[in-house]
Amino acid sequence: MGSGGEGNGDGKEQNMAAWLVSVNTLKIQPYQLPPLGPRDVRVRMKAVGICRSDVHFLKTMRCAHFVVKEPMVIGHECAGVIEEVGSEVKSLAVGDRVALETGMGCSRCRYCKGGRYNLCLEMKSFAAPPVHGSLANQQLVHPAELCFKLPDNVSLEEGAMCEPLSVGIHACRRAGVGPETNVLIMGAGPIGLITMLAARAFGAAKIVITDVNDHRLSVAKSLGADEIVRVSSNMEDIDEEVIQIQKVMGADIDITVDCVGFSKTMSTALNATRAGGKVCLVGMGQNELTVPLTPAAAREVDIIGVFRYKDTWPLCIEFLRTGKINVKPLITHRYGFSQKEVEEAFEVSARGRDALKVMFNL
Repeated sequence: MGSGGEGNGDGKEQNMAAWLVSVNTLKIQPYQLPPLGPRDVRVRMKAVGICRSDVHFLKTMRCAHFVVKEPMVIGHECAGVIEEVGSEVKSLAVGDRVALETGMGCSRCRYCKGGRYNLCLEMKSFAAPPVHGSLANQQLVHPAELCFKLPDNVSLEEGAMCEPLSVGIHACRRAGVGPETNVLIMGAGPIGLITMLAARAFGAAKIVITDVNDHRLSVAKSLGADEIVRVSSNMEDIDEEVIQIQKVMGADIDITVDCVGFSKTMSTALNATRAGGKVCLVGMGQNELTVPLTPAAAREVDIIGVFRYKDTWPLCIEFLRTGKINVKPLITHRYGFSQKEVEEAFEVSARGRDALKVMFNL
């Protein structure tokens, strides 16, 4: 996407986007599209979801090591309809409905060439400053190779959900979730729930999910968790909760996926997972964690990091097409694109409670 401006400059309908301008301040303002390159497509946004990282940026102007230093268009979970294709684009056509992979590597470094482009040090990803995002009521320009055509039975909202679903799929791949694995998931928020759905699609033998919130646990149960465990936020409760979680699993815990990222959840994960098992850290709730590494190392518990995703969109779309994964129940709130609705949508998402995925229909 381009920087702010006074429209396209070509007489066409003016592009408007939701700009993050300061803490707790979003403003719908014009922005200018970059020119359409030969390998690019111009996509009209139709569905954009709110991610927890978007909320972090709104509340603090930063998320992990990313800091918003100047106004930025927010949003990165998106799908839309192609309105124009570049001269060298052969795989897509005007009118195609597409889900957008929003991270662009440099294609030149060792990580990109080695197939781990998500680790590219020059990665440009929607709504990761200084790159603009996708919460816009009109169009954006994007490489055609990062736009994936949706089957007729997959909606644009489901297409937008490919981004968070990609996190769960990448985590399951990294951790080696399969038919003979018992999986513990820490956290029943949107990413925890979607990781649970991914683990089920990968054939996990049994899935237990924990959370501090009864409502989210009930949602997890309704979506297919084998067992749920309500936990506290107190470090003093770890030993007792580990015993409870292991008892509920009824077997060794092969893989734990921490979708929260607090010292409490990672400590629980490391203690609960069997010797020789794996703990996969997805959540980034805290920048620094204090965890019992020495006892975990003595049991050869592997710790696996997850950063974004790679090569996941085709599998996401296939899981959605075949019905192996149903993300529709996760979309709990829908809004249009006005100043009032954008502000209210982010308030609802930040509040949590019964809000899982808040979606804009554009």
